[in-house]
Formats: sequence, C-alpha cells, structure tokens
Amino acid sequence: MNNEYVIIGAGGHAKVVIELVEGSGDKVKEVIDNNIDLKQVLGYPVTQQQAADLPVIIAVGNNKIRQKIAGKCKDKFGKAIHPGTNLSKRSKIGEGTVVMAGVSINADAVIGKHCIINTNASVDHECIIADFVHIGPNVSLGGNVTVGEGAHLGIGCSVIHGIKIGSWATIGAGAAIIEDVPDNAVVVGVPGKIIKHNG
Repeated sequence: MNNEYVIIGAGGHAKVVIELVEGSGDKVKEVIDNNIDLKQVLGYPVTQQQAADLPVIIAVGNNKIRQKIAGKCKDKFGKAIHPGTNLSKRSKIGEGTVVMAGVSINADAVIGKHCIINTNASVDHECIIADFVHIGPNVSLGGNVTVGEGAHLGIGCSVIHGIKIGSWATIGAGAAIIEDVPDNAVVVGVPGKIIKHNG
C-alpha cells in the first residue's frame, strides 16, 4: 500500500500502532508528542510540532484524550488494519481507527471513528461500535451488540448477543455481560454487576 502516516502519541500504545503500520507495508513519517522529554520511540525521532501534511493516526490509549485530540486536529485521518485481521468485506471501519493482529470483524459490523480494536478481539455480525471505543485484547462480542461512544471493554470480557453497552461505560477484565449496561457504568464480575459510575 505504501501510505505514509503521522502518529500522534509516543507511549506504549503508539509502539503497537507504529509496528502495525510497518507490518501493513506502510510508513511512519513523523511521531508527535507534547512530552519534551521523549526523544525517540522505536527508532523514530519524536517532535512536538507536525511538519508533514499526511493522514494522522492518534495513537493514544485513553479514550477521552483521543477524543480531545481528534476535536482539535485539523488534519485528515488515516486508519490502520493489521494484515492478519479477519475482516469481512461487508464490515465498515471509521477513520482514525486501528485494528490489531488477530482480530475478527464479521459481516455488517460497523466500527466508528478513532476506535481501538485490540489484539485477538472478536466482533461478530451486525455489531455497532461508536466512536472512541476501546475493545481490549481477547474481548468477545456476540452478534448485534451495540457499544456506545467512548466505552472501554477490558481484556478478555465477553458480551452476549444483542446487548447494549452505554456511552463511556467501563467493562472490567474478564467480565461476562448478560444484561444491558447504562451510560457511565463500571461493571465487573461474572455475571457482570455495576459497582459504580464514572464521573
């Protein structure tokens, strides 16, 4: 493909995104981060100001911060999909989204903008994932699951078919979700129970 991208962010998540871009046959032109103590990441120099007029990928794991950066960014956005992804030709992936190694996204699934679909996650048929969602490693979503804006689904959680997860909800690692989750709820356990609400 040989696309070139500007990566915003130079932390741990950025390392994964950089290797994803490289592994897809594309190139990282610049890495931008406002931390002046960061000089390089994976051999790429880190600068504080963007020079290249290229598509941007925001490589920041925190959903709120990613949303904030996207709202200020005037550039066009790229997206990066690992070549080892099992991606239905009938699915849709929004701009700014990254899809990591081993992910399966099935027929008629719709993934929003600036999402993270992390390693080995499974998104089944007709799921709708809103913008700024993070689907953690090894998460399993049954068919027709809806995930609201900014929700974070922790490592290895499972969501049965037809469930609705509210905006900015947090699902704990390993949780089993068998009932709808309201906005801002924090849910843990098997089966999942609400323990508090995000502010």
